[in-house]
Formats: sequence, C-alpha cells, structure tokens
Amino acid sequence: MKQTLLGLILAVAQTMTCNAQVTDTVLNKTSNQPFNFSVAIPDGNYRVTVTLGNKKKAGQTVVRAESRRHYMNEVKTKKGKFETVQFIVNKHSPVISGDTRVKLKSREVDYKNWDDSLNLSFCGAAPAVQRIYIEPITDVTTVFLCGNSTVVDQEDEPWASWGQMITRWFGPQVAIANFAESGLSCTTFLAQLRLDKILSQLKKDDYVIVEFGHNDEKEKKAGDGAWYSYSRNLKIFVDRVRAAGGHIIFCTPTARRFFKDGHIENTHGDYPAAMKAVAEREQVPVIDLTQMSTVFYETLGEEGSKRALVHYPANTFANQEKPLADNTHFNPYGAWEIAKMVVMGLKQIQSPLAKCLRTDWQDFDPAQPDDPNQFVWQMSSGSNLTKPDGN
Repeated sequence: MKQTLLGLILAVAQTMTCNAQVTDTVLNKTSNQPFNFSVAIPDGNYRVTVTLGNKKKAGQTVVRAESRRHYMNEVKTKKGKFETVQFIVNKHSPVISGDTRVKLKSREVDYKNWDDSLNLSFCGAAPAVQRIYIEPITDVTTVFLCGNSTVVDQEDEPWASWGQMITRWFGPQVAIANFAESGLSCTTFLAQLRLDKILSQLKKDDYVIVEFGHNDEKEKKAGDGAWYSYSRNLKIFVDRVRAAGGHIIFCTPTARRFFKDGHIENTHGDYPAAMKAVAEREQVPVIDLTQMSTVFYETLGEEGSKRALVHYPANTFANQEKPLADNTHFNPYGAWEIAKMVVMGLKQIQSPLAKCLRTDWQDFDPAQPDDPNQFVWQMSSGSNLTKPDGN
C-alpha cells in the first residue's frame, strides 16, 4: 500500500509541478474536439509556453486563452513532431483590495476572464498538446483595454470583438488586459470600478486604450451628452492614468453598419468629434476607428459588409430558429479586421507598442480588406444566441 501511494505521488510530481505561481504540466492530450486547461493562480501577467504535437498523431491546433482571446492561428504538427509557442496572458479577478471589487454584470460572473484561474483553450481540426508551462512575469508592458461590446472578450460564438483578436499580433513583450464589457459607457465603466482595478495593476509606462461612444450617446439625463459628461469622463481617464504613470490612447467608436445611398451614415453624432477635441486639449493620441471602419464597410458594400457582423441565416447554430441580423456586433472576421485597424492606428500615431508586433504582421488598409471567403476561424466550443448588451 505504501509503495502504491508513493508511486502515485511520484507520478503526479513528474506530471505537474506547481507552486503558488508556476505550473509545469505534461498534458499529452489529443482530440477531435476543442478542450480546455485551467489552473488557479493569482492576478498578474504570465508567460505561457505550450509544446504542441503528439508522438502518435498529427495535430492541427489553435491556441486561445481566458474568454476566447486569440493567440495562435492553426499550428500543424506531423506525427512525432513538436512545436513550441509562447505568449503572454493577463489574468485578473474582480478583487481590487480588501472587500472592494469590480461590480460585474450578472452575465460576467461566470466568464473565464474574471474567475480565479488562468484558462487556456485548444481547438482546431485535431488539437494536440504535449506540455504547458506557465510562469509569472513582471517585466512586460501591459496594455489595458477599456470599452464596450465592440472591445470586450466575447465569451461565446458567434460574437467577437477586436480586443480578443489584437492579442494575436503582439509578441512576448506585451500583455493585453481586457476590462471592457458589453453595454458600458464611460460613466458605467467608472462606476463599476473597472478603472480602479486597472490602476491597481498598472505599472509605470503601461498603456490604457479607451474606446467609448456607442452607449454614451444613449444617456439622456441632465448633463449628459458628447460635450459635457462624455468629455468630462474622458478627461477623468486621462488624469487618472497619467497620475499613475501610464500612457493613454483614444479610439473613436467603430461605425455601425447603417447604409444610406451606398454610404455609411454617422450614427454617433458629436461623440467622435468630442473625443478628438478632448484628445487635442490633453495631447492624447487618437486612433480614428470611426473613419477606418466606415471605409471598411463601404468597401465591402451594403450586402458584403454583413459578412463582418453577426448576420447568419436560421439554423446556422444550434437551436437558432430565427436569423441573426446585428449591425453593431462583429463576428470573428469583422473583429479580426477591426483589430488590424487598431494595430495600424498604433503605427500611424508612432506608438512604441508598434515595435512589439510579431514578425508575421503585415500592414493593413481598410480600403483593401482581407477576403472574407479566405478567412478561416476554428470555432471554440459552444455558442450563445443572446445578443450582447448595448447596440
């Protein structure tokens, strides 16, 4: 009995070495379905090193983390061959300090982005994972994302946003930490203490990227509006981020797919102009996503632009009895293209972050978008037909 117990202990020790922050796991798993791996660790940035492949089977593996943050396109490994990939994942929980917590929406409570574990997802035609090594890292630049449903890490297919795609383009010098949530405005983002949580993690010379407007324009109380509450709240972001030693970047809100006479109508009123005005006064660099996404939609055309959004005929997904027709929220192809616009924006404003792109990055022009027919997206497990908050 003692020998059996000792053998079990030694086997576990050889398979997985774990302390409070370091995990080394020999997984040796293959499948023809997506599968997940998770480990409970404290908040922070982690370097994740994954050995893909299998001794007995060929593999085709896509790597994502947390709530479908996309890190690696399909990696093909021959039988008996292995390939190692490495990336940085930011893990965060709602706890700020003591009893002070981010005020999550009810739909967020079970999201992988906010739980106590670092979560990895492996999908593709034949995911094959040999080993996973996770270690804390403190000397990388963190880019915190603030925004709404166009930015958030959407938890389920077919919804997607640029914040969960931009992770694909940054090398191991940068961690992307997405604090956005569907339906939020500047006002509600601040009220839910999301900026407080960011500032509790932010180091000197980290970055905060802010995109709001879609939901701010619906606020109609006294004092609301582009030139008062919205502008005031943007100034709060600027002041607090800079006081903490960070750098701030604005993104004007992505256009809605609203065509009139062959062109996209501006549904955001004065909000993009108000953001630019605050940016000029405060010397904040701006990425004009309103303009770039407008060009993108118009290039695809009124019918073709549906390919970038959640427009699907009935029965495309399980239990989907009615067509999906959403002109605000992106599908994976649209989110992929918008993420490329953000990266190009970083290059155009000459942000130092542009020096941290992966070597396979190629410059992008929204007037010459990727062909949606050539775009390949391997589905994560599960889908959800519930429309994200906001519009």
